[in-house]
Amino acid sequence: MDYDFEFFLVAASIVTGLIWGAWAIYLKLNNFSQSETEEPWPVEYARSFFPVILIVLLLRSFLVEPFRIPSGSMMPTLLIGDFILVNKYNYGVRLPVLHTKIIENGLPKRGDIVVFRFPNDPSVDYIKRVIGLPGDKIQYVDKKVIINGKPVKQTALGVYQGVGKGRDNSGSILLSEDLDTISHDILIREGQASQLGKFIRPEGITVPEAHYFVMGDNRDNSNDSRFWGFVPEENLVGRAFFRWMSFDWELDGFPVNFSRIGNILK
Repeated sequence: MDYDFEFFLVAASIVTGLIWGAWAIYLKLNNFSQSETEEPWPVEYARSFFPVILIVLLLRSFLVEPFRIPSGSMMPTLLIGDFILVNKYNYGVRLPVLHTKIIENGLPKRGDIVVFRFPNDPSVDYIKRVIGLPGDKIQYVDKKVIINGKPVKQTALGVYQGVGKGRDNSGSILLSEDLDTISHDILIREGQASQLGKFIRPEGITVPEAHYFVMGDNRDNSNDSRFWGFVPEENLVGRAFFRWMSFDWELDGFPVNFSRIGNILK
């Protein structure tokens, strides 16, 4: 089972808060002042760590959360070793651990890069791009997305040259794809069969209410909605919006790719 850092933060906040609070109540009931009473070591640690843990929990749960990209499914937009920030507020505020929405806000737009809990294993986070919104009819024919009967425009940009851990994708065709107001790059492998997947039918499939159809930008190397289905709205974690670091030991020369640091994602 994956280590649940969010659960650890919640548990640590409760434990340190209870220890610190219990000590304060003890002093009050016995009319002791803080200055004249030596703190036991658990209280000293709890008093020191509780504010820090609580602040990290609040920031991570309700505002932004950092993620590291582990695979090449979103190339060329995201490379293996990219570190990104995810906006936790865009799609509504949810309680940590329980994931119950307590504040309605916005909903994903077509073209958003979203992090979500994988429907087949919610302990695992996935990152993909929103292609289909509720009510959309999605088709994937000859490596082209068709939304509500209208093919999504693709423009060839040349041959892709991968770097570092993404070198295996060198030789892929680099294209620009237009999704509503979002223009982004994708990769296609010439000579490789179209990844229709096990879920989407040749005649297309309609996205149900409160669900989303997502795909990776590396179209021939992505485990996405074509294979396992839709993402329920309640599985959404947030929208990826910023890359703050890119680190890959297999890069030629220095492992930090400075040209990718500080980029807004689209």
